[in-house]
Amino acid sequence: MSTFKAPKGTYDLLPPDSAKYLAVREAIAAPLRNSGYGYVETPGFENVELFSRGVGESTDIVSKEMYAFETKGGDQLALRPEGTASVLRAALEANLHKAGNLPVKLWYSGSYYRYERPQKGRYRHFSQVGAEAIGIEDPAVDAELIILADQAYRTLGLSQFRILLNSLGDKECRPVYRAALQDFLRALDLDEETRRRIDINPLRVLDDKRDDVQKQLVGAPMLRDYLCDACKAYHEEVRELLTAEGVAYEDDPKLVRGLDYYTRTTFEFVHDGLGSQSAVGGGGRYDGLSEMIGGPALPSVGWALGVDRTVLALEAEGVQLELPSATSVFAVPLGDEARRVLFAKVTELRKAGVAADFSYGGKGLKGAMKNANRSGARFTIVAGERDLAEGVVQLKDMESGEQDAVAVDEIVAVLKGKLA
Repeated sequence: MSTFKAPKGTYDLLPPDSAKYLAVREAIAAPLRNSGYGYVETPGFENVELFSRGVGESTDIVSKEMYAFETKGGDQLALRPEGTASVLRAALEANLHKAGNLPVKLWYSGSYYRYERPQKGRYRHFSQVGAEAIGIEDPAVDAELIILADQAYRTLGLSQFRILLNSLGDKECRPVYRAALQDFLRALDLDEETRRRIDINPLRVLDDKRDDVQKQLVGAPMLRDYLCDACKAYHEEVRELLTAEGVAYEDDPKLVRGLDYYTRTTFEFVHDGLGSQSAVGGGGRYDGLSEMIGGPALPSVGWALGVDRTVLALEAEGVQLELPSATSVFAVPLGDEARRVLFAKVTELRKAGVAADFSYGGKGLKGAMKNANRSGARFTIVAGERDLAEGVVQLKDMESGEQDAVAVDEIVAVLKGKLA
């Protein structure tokens, strides 16, 4: 038994459960690949300034949860706590926005890191699939991304999730609302840290989950009452496009999200079967983020969906994913000659796209057949010296128990036909 364990707040993905995570990632990515989004992969760590500028120094992510460190060369780096800032940095560095085809559509999948208090559905290392549409201000792009996430969840078989929708305004109307909210918040009985947030980013206070704070927020001014005509029209078009496509949503005027860069459209996917960690994904428009990190004005929108929490949501609904068998054919050789022949056939099956495995270690028939059962294979090939002398192998159907002799040269074609 190893004396080492996975760090607190992390987990290992192991078979057979890991197959569910792979299936979730694939289901989320499939509609993106079908909609013009190309894959991007960024480093697991970035310059710490990328996140403090983009995500926001007033956020818990930057002020409390980010894994920051100094390298031997004196660089200040941080493990990535979210994906958007990294993906936008990569797109800017590669000048993708200058290729002339906007928006730049990118999707990604990877691990992210936040120093949080671990609990079910909230980890210090977690997995997300995300999508970003960079360089276009168009309600149709916002609606497209929400529709694609909705499609991914429904493809997986989820039905008990809700989409919360709000608008956070823009640089024209949000300052007026910000001033009104600050006046309201300064009159409340709040601790020093929360009062500090009032000056830096008062919208963060609305996102405070503590009951004593939420009780005092009753009657707080709502941003929807301060939206300028342009933001109202933009938000209404997003709503109309979603409704026209049959995507149900709930207007949530208190929805803020946990990052400073959001503007206008913001949304969250929640699942009521997950308890306090009910958000399975979310995102929104971030029109000013490019300028915050030193780039040109590039209005953009995106989302990230949690793979871990999506798996928990599937379990909460009792959804059983149809996962492909890890092994379709298991070969059991009895003797050295059979070992050589069947190993070649297993290799041939794999090249033909059939999932095949082999009984290693020279086990006897009884032990090898136990391994065949454990593998979950639909068919087992068994061969000994007598079989090979006759030019055949024994093909056993593990479901029905039926067994037939099949010519060695025909076994690959026969199995491909049976598994088609």
